[in-house]
Amino acid sequence: MLSTYTYPRYAFRRPAALDTPDTVARHPVVVVGAGPVGLSAAIDLAQQGLPVVLLDDDHTVSVGSRGLCYAKRTLEILDRLGCGQAVVDKGVTWNVGRTFHRDAEVFHFNLLPEPNHRRPGMVNLQQYYLEEYLVRRAMALPNLDLRWLSKVARVTPQDDGALIDVETAEGAYRLHADWLVVADGARSPIRRQLGLDIEGKVFQDRFLIADVVMKADFPAERWFWFDPPFHPNQSVLLHREADNVWRIDFQLGWDADPEHEKKPEQVIPRIRAMLGPDREFSLEWVSVYTFQCRRMADFRHGRLLFVGDAAHQVSPFGARGANSGIQDTDNLAWKLKLVIDGRAPAALLDSYNTERGEAADENLLNSTRSTDFMTPKSQASRDFRDAVLTLANDHAFARALVNSGRLSVPTHHRGSPLSTPDAEGEVFSGRMTPGAPMDDAPVAVDGRDGWLLEHTGNGFVLLVFGDADTPAFASLTGDAIPVRTLRLPADGVAAQRYDAQPGTAYLIRPDQIVAARWRQPEPDAVRAAVRRATCNA
Repeated sequence: MLSTYTYPRYAFRRPAALDTPDTVARHPVVVVGAGPVGLSAAIDLAQQGLPVVLLDDDHTVSVGSRGLCYAKRTLEILDRLGCGQAVVDKGVTWNVGRTFHRDAEVFHFNLLPEPNHRRPGMVNLQQYYLEEYLVRRAMALPNLDLRWLSKVARVTPQDDGALIDVETAEGAYRLHADWLVVADGARSPIRRQLGLDIEGKVFQDRFLIADVVMKADFPAERWFWFDPPFHPNQSVLLHREADNVWRIDFQLGWDADPEHEKKPEQVIPRIRAMLGPDREFSLEWVSVYTFQCRRMADFRHGRLLFVGDAAHQVSPFGARGANSGIQDTDNLAWKLKLVIDGRAPAALLDSYNTERGEAADENLLNSTRSTDFMTPKSQASRDFRDAVLTLANDHAFARALVNSGRLSVPTHHRGSPLSTPDAEGEVFSGRMTPGAPMDDAPVAVDGRDGWLLEHTGNGFVLLVFGDADTPAFASLTGDAIPVRTLRLPADGVAAQRYDAQPGTAYLIRPDQIVAARWRQPEPDAVRAAVRRATCNA
């Protein structure tokens, strides 16, 4: 039990399959795991009109704060799923992080140094709140069948999907999934049952998480200490959460006994040393964890699609776990929808493996580098780190080497096979290259002020800048894969971020990634780019 949160209890609803044991019902999509990633996948697919079954063996949200930091790109995805505003309203917004060596600040950063973005760089919110908001949204969708207390006992892959054996308190049943999305977490019983590989590095270190309830006037920033006076020779991380809860992570070392370190008589003195003897606080939740950087070689196995921690795991420093998992589902859902509808070949799902495999490699690289810097395992590594921290106070080159966790940013799929390269002779500046996630910007559409990302997602969109004469794109809406045109002025923040001139156009994928761009496009060029982005070329 937590003092600041009451766990919901979701009721088991007897499925019809228990009354017809000799019939195996077929479902277009089944998702396993109702954590943030599985819920996001199920909601996204259901919002696109697919009937979805979501199975989970529990009947409530996650225990403890667990995942905490949700990055700007993830917040933008949650906006599209109908939960973004709830997360921002309840959570703690921050953009600034500070790194200290002993008791001196050596480095700070701003995740959002420019104005005119709807969402901040980060929002901190305990994972149980995010899951509660996602569950609420899922239960509001009539084509999403969320089945609690339903344990997947066995998965049998088949050429046309998978057979799933489900156990409940009222009996067992079997169902057939044409496509199975596996989001059952880092230990993934399905992955283990099928003997699928996951390779990488397990780091020999332990950290204590302490969620502490207290009223403090610390700013809403990320603070990280190397070798602080109150916890010498180790690292400490401080984050503010909702409800006057503060997350403190203490590095313990590999030899620490996890069960011993979780005892209040061990935890409280550490916190007192950090906060001082006069600060009033109470423990809310305590855990000890190790971390690893591992991934599956392939995220797609026939008609089984692995997402989130089931497919890849990283250390928590950098907030790359849940953020990356939700971005997996953002990449996957529209592709799976097109394949199920028969408007794209199944090969389109190979691009999910390619693009999100690239993102996983990027996350693993950054996470491993951060962990190696934070927890050096040799005297030479420690001497290097301490020298960098000493020099960082006075020298910019050293500050660039300080690594207390490179925070989650979306991957730019610059080499994606779905992207159309710029035409020869067309020159653009800025970061909105093919394969890049869209930058948001304030826009006025139909006389209403709002944000650019509100007008994209869930389908292909052609952004056309300016009122100059351009080819008629209305016919694109009647294509097998329709393209909606959105006209924007050739001046203002959006035009600046997209290096727009009158007539400039950008083709945007359903997951708000740039697929192609032109200075003066023709409808046939747009159609060719859509075919390429859907593997129909």
